[in-house]
Amino acid sequence: MPNNYIKGRGAQKNVANRFFELSHTLDNDFLDYCHKENETPTNNKTQFQEVFPKSIVNKVKSPDVGMTYSLNPYQGCEHGCIYCYARNSHEYWGYSAGLDFEQKILVKKNAAKLLENKINSKSWKATPIVLSGNTDCYQPIEKKLNLTRSCLQVFLNYKHPVAIITKNALITRDLDILKALAKDNLIRVNISVTSLNEETRRLLEPRTASIKLRLKTIKTLTEANIPVNVMMAPIIPGINSHEILPLVKKVSEVGATSVGYTLVRLNGAIADIFSDWIKKTMPNKAEKVLHQIADCHNGNLHNSQYGQRMRGNGVFAKQIADLFKIAQNKYLSNKEIKPLNNSLFEQFKTGQYKLF
Repeated sequence: MPNNYIKGRGAQKNVANRFFELSHTLDNDFLDYCHKENETPTNNKTQFQEVFPKSIVNKVKSPDVGMTYSLNPYQGCEHGCIYCYARNSHEYWGYSAGLDFEQKILVKKNAAKLLENKINSKSWKATPIVLSGNTDCYQPIEKKLNLTRSCLQVFLNYKHPVAIITKNALITRDLDILKALAKDNLIRVNISVTSLNEETRRLLEPRTASIKLRLKTIKTLTEANIPVNVMMAPIIPGINSHEILPLVKKVSEVGATSVGYTLVRLNGAIADIFSDWIKKTMPNKAEKVLHQIADCHNGNLHNSQYGQRMRGNGVFAKQIADLFKIAQNKYLSNKEIKPLNNSLFEQFKTGQYKLF
């Protein structure tokens, strides 16, 4: 690794915010001075800032993401996954999609109250809401703040269906609520497992749960009759694309009911952030990986076309799709996940069962 590599972070720099006319860069003379004096040029600690949104449930308009509504108690994510599509959303808050995304976390402490207000509105009909449609609802600060747990309690009180996407084993803390939701088929959990190689995981997702802990989490949840879908997201040619068969086999063995995948796409500022990162962490294969990613997206590092952007096209994309289909048929052909239950919510909409 180069001397200026920032351990424990995914992005290795801040990139210019596309909404700002001016940008901030660190002068090389200043960096050299800091290096000689053994000082750090920037504050690498994570900062948390409370924000006060007026709504918390977001309508998802993209037709190919598999959800209609999402809820994010946090903006920005300390996990620091280098490929994360949510990085670009941090620019709307006035920050960089690079280091700012994983160092400056916005906290919505009124999330549970806003959720309760939303589902109690007269026009609301029960539709699964996905926790972590953008950033992980079980990122490290959740252990202290309990915002996700508070939201799950609201879903349970009102018998409302909910799905969760996470990379963090912290979800098992809330096993009591998840079990109660599962009794009425009101919960589905999506665990992201990108690799079985711990070194790969550490580089791609520096502050996430280890692979061992994630596999243990899948087993714990499924043994509690909580359906788990595993997302191999994203598949990155030349980095984890060779792991499809062993990964699907392993997660099936620990109880996963289904497996899905997305192909990496480096949209917006992420192309610059990822390219800088891979040239520092995997210099010998950087150009090969970037060229293979581009081959999956018509010669670009991303594709914004619905239906193609997360599956790609071309030879590499087809090989990945075919291999994934083989893996599903081989290891998960006899498993299925039932649709979530939308029928109970109306009875509990006022907060108590309607007797008349």
